[in-house]
Amino acid sequence: MSDIRAPNRDGVLAAARSVAAILPPTPLLPVEIGGVRCHVKAESLQPVGAFKIRGGWWRLSNLDDTERARGVIAVSSGNHAQGVAWAARRLGIAAAIVMPRNAPQVKLQATRALGAEIVLYDRPGQNRDDVAAKLVEERGAVLVHAFGDPWVIEGQGSAGIEIEAQLGRAPSRLLVCCGGGGLAAGLALACPESAIHIVEPHGWDMVGRAIAAGQVVHVGENPPSTICDALQPDTTKPINLSVLQGRAEPGVTVTDEEVRAAQRFAFGHLNLVVEPGGAAALAAALAGKVAVDEDTVIMVTGGNTDAASFAATITDR
Repeated sequence: MSDIRAPNRDGVLAAARSVAAILPPTPLLPVEIGGVRCHVKAESLQPVGAFKIRGGWWRLSNLDDTERARGVIAVSSGNHAQGVAWAARRLGIAAAIVMPRNAPQVKLQATRALGAEIVLYDRPGQNRDDVAAKLVEERGAVLVHAFGDPWVIEGQGSAGIEIEAQLGRAPSRLLVCCGGGGLAAGLALACPESAIHIVEPHGWDMVGRAIAAGQVVHVGENPPSTICDALQPDTTKPINLSVLQGRAEPGVTVTDEEVRAAQRFAFGHLNLVVEPGGAAALAAALAGKVAVDEDTVIMVTGGNTDAASFAATITDR
């Protein structure tokens, strides 16, 4: 089971080799922010439009034959869903994804198109982990957690190995869009010399608060709305906190308007279509909430947004 070991850098290196065998590296793009030239890692250009393909591939490729035969269950608002579904189709594994009924239609449709079964739940109202646990029990399937799984964490960290190779050195700091902390933890393992700056939506900073408190915390009642649907887990997991504690810098949060400004910037300056959750780290840099230097890398983590909402964002000045 996924909770019997801790993720480690050797696992990240192995994941990077495995990912490199099936996927080309995503671009590391130069960008100028506040007169400083730094870099953007364009994970929005992955085949499923997000970095989640890394963790999905590494987790599923490490299942044994018995586990593969039983299939997998995942919980996701869309990007992890597509990463798992993509890997499952390539490996010939049945996948069922627990997704919120109000997930963006573009993500629901893309997940179905990859051949996964969709199990809908109500958000808010139902506990998605309870829905997934019931399916795991009924089917004997393997749960592929979106961020609290050591193989998933290692797979996400493969982006850091790519970055070091592309940059020719360790980045001074990595600005990371953060939901549950899987990518941030993976990058912390991949790039031990780099500062890790996690960026979360305003009111949904459970990882930053957990690091500050030294223990897992949960979102409060009636949290504020956010356009960052990909960054809305109600808590992190002990496995993520154990990696990030003492490694990550104090977390920062961004507002919806700062995120929209970052989406416009990415489109106007980098020709990238970026979904709200994928633009959070860039938003923090543009708002001056994290200082950048020439060895800073900003993670742009996803581009799965529908045309109408994206058009409204980039034309709203």
